[in-house]
Amino acid sequence: MNGAIDARERDGGVTLLATPSLPELSGTEAQIEWAGRIRQQVVTEFSRVAAAFQAAAQRQNEAKRAQTAIVLAILGTKREEVLAINRAGYFIHTWQEIGDQVRKLIALDPRFQAVKEARKATKK
Repeated sequence: MNGAIDARERDGGVTLLATPSLPELSGTEAQIEWAGRIRQQVVTEFSRVAAAFQAAAQRQNEAKRAQTAIVLAILGTKREEVLAINRAGYFIHTWQEIGDQVRKLIALDPRFQAVKEARKATKK
C-alpha cells in the first residue's frame, strides 16, 4: 500500500492511467456504438498525455515538478469531466478528431495560466 501512495505522490497526487467507471452512453444504437469507440480513444489520449507529463516530472527539479503536478491535477479534473458525460452525440461531435483537444482543455484552465505565469516569473 505504501508503494502505491509513494507512486501517487511522485506523480503529483494524480493517478490517471486507470480507467474510471464510465457512464452508459445515451443516444441511438448507432450513435452509442460510434461514441463508445471514440470515448475509448479519448481515454487512451488522456492516459498518453498523463504518462508524458509523469515521465517529464521525473526529470525535473522540485519546483518544476510541483508545477507539473498542478498540470496533472488539471488533466485529471478535465478527464473526469469529459468522461462523466453520457451523451453519445457529445463524443461524436467534440472528440471525433482528437488532435490537440486535451492540450486545449488544459490551456484554457485558469490554474494552468497561473503555472505559465509562475514559469515566466522564474525565467526573469
